[in-house]
Amino acid sequence: MSMNAELESVLESVRSIVPTLRENGIESENRGWILDENIELLEKAGVFRIAVPKRFGGLDFDLADQSKVIAEVARGCPSTGWVTFVWATSAWAATLYPDRAQEELFTDGSVRVSSAFAPTGRLTPVEGGYRLTGSWRFNSGCRGAQWNFASAMLEHPDGSLEEVMALLPMSDMTVVDDWQVSAGSGTGSATSSADDVFVPDYRVGRFEELLFSTTGDRSNGGADGREYGFVSEVMAAAAAVFIGIAKGAYDLFVERLPGRGITYTSWTDQTQHPLTQIQVATAANKITAAEALAGVWLELMQRRADAGEQLSLEEKAVVRGQTAFAAQLAKEAVEVLFNASGGSVIQRSVPLQRFHRDIQGFSLHALAQLNGNLEVQGRALLGLDPETPFL
Repeated sequence: MSMNAELESVLESVRSIVPTLRENGIESENRGWILDENIELLEKAGVFRIAVPKRFGGLDFDLADQSKVIAEVARGCPSTGWVTFVWATSAWAATLYPDRAQEELFTDGSVRVSSAFAPTGRLTPVEGGYRLTGSWRFNSGCRGAQWNFASAMLEHPDGSLEEVMALLPMSDMTVVDDWQVSAGSGTGSATSSADDVFVPDYRVGRFEELLFSTTGDRSNGGADGREYGFVSEVMAAAAAVFIGIAKGAYDLFVERLPGRGITYTSWTDQTQHPLTQIQVATAANKITAAEALAGVWLELMQRRADAGEQLSLEEKAVVRGQTAFAAQLAKEAVEVLFNASGGSVIQRSVPLQRFHRDIQGFSLHALAQLNGNLEVQGRALLGLDPETPFL
């Protein structure tokens, strides 16, 4: 089966379950974690194989194709889309680790890996590795993950500290039931913790090496078409979630229009009102603009990866700005549609209100906030130091 045929197979399978993902939204939100049925359907569709290397039985889609799958999942359920993005990007990040770690992780071609990037853990060196202790908030997808990345600080003999990422089985961690939120409830982004857990040295990566794909003892790398750059890859995939949510909101809005009038007016068909027509066109154009912008960074990142080159610091800064700007366009599209939906849209039985709340919540993520990312991009465009290591 060709890559395009594999992609179409996965996309067709995901499209077929979009109504189920959407229907499961209320119950997922109520329990603070997506339903097991969602995970089972995505597993069957091959979604958890999209970032796994082919040598382990994965589909090894490029970033553009991964983004298409992630967006399609988010079109059905924003929280499920967010979790899918986390699991896919974390699986890709695991390919930056030594072969020995990859062989443990990618045992059957399908894997779910969560990530906690705030370095709120501490590693202590011991023979053969480290002991890890810490607690990590906002660990999206940890309830259904098999493995987890935990960012921690490693203290060297001279007293200096270095940020590292430890990869350990989720079974070695404890999850606290503390995810009570108004947006993204289904992501199950609870607090996870580890208490003096042993992590072998080959499953601990220096953050600086991960940022620039310079980790050693691995057979993949170079011009294999998958070396996208850590932060750029994560942000590009995150933007796909926003675009998918906006597409889903657009579908939901249009589906609700037939037979709807405008209360306290003489309009009996909302579709006939010029303002509604303008609002629909505005939302559609914002979504199209976000997709077009995504095409710019995806082309650049793939071209560099195919050549075995890293993005320049300026290019990475631009990707940060562009992905956040595309996410903002998607959020604005949802806001337009939500505001055009009348008072009945606030009912929990109407999925559009959940799409609206979730995209608002996701836009508050530190790496998705518009102004901070535009500042990084603007500094680079003006020839200034971006003044952030997260590139």
